[in-house]
Amino acid sequence: MEIREYTDGDWPSVWPIFREVVTAGETYAYDPDWSSEQAREVWVECPPGHTVVACEGTRVLGTAKMGPNRPGRGAHVATASFMVAADARGRGVGRALGEYALSWAQAQDYEAMQFNAVVESNHAAVRLWQELGFQIIGTVPEAFAHPTLGRVGLHIMHRRL
Repeated sequence: MEIREYTDGDWPSVWPIFREVVTAGETYAYDPDWSSEQAREVWVECPPGHTVVACEGTRVLGTAKMGPNRPGRGAHVATASFMVAADARGRGVGRALGEYALSWAQAQDYEAMQFNAVVESNHAAVRLWQELGFQIIGTVPEAFAHPTLGRVGLHIMHRRL
């Protein structure tokens, strides 16, 4: 598996992953009715942000975006978001993307990384981020409308770099 910088030619492969993850409604609060163009505007980061794809040959298995958590006085803390194709889960794609994001943030001289909204019922993601050194620093109760579990909390997770 190779992780490389996203190019505009990758969108036809990223869009189905984005649509699949958002339509499932279990991990992102994005609108499932967004068009491809609306999704692209949200997912593909402009500098100083960075978007990547995880590939096996020519097949895109997952994608991540990263950059400053907030502008101005909050720009020393990075954030990142990740999506992995359903049939590629459990193969280390998310871990590889997470490790890449942490390395990228360190190379860019960020002091920490913060995830603002990790759905508490997304146990695989919570476990992975904890294994990579993140701590849950708070949970916003009932902040996410899960399609089968009802309202569940959103964890705020943080790690110093």
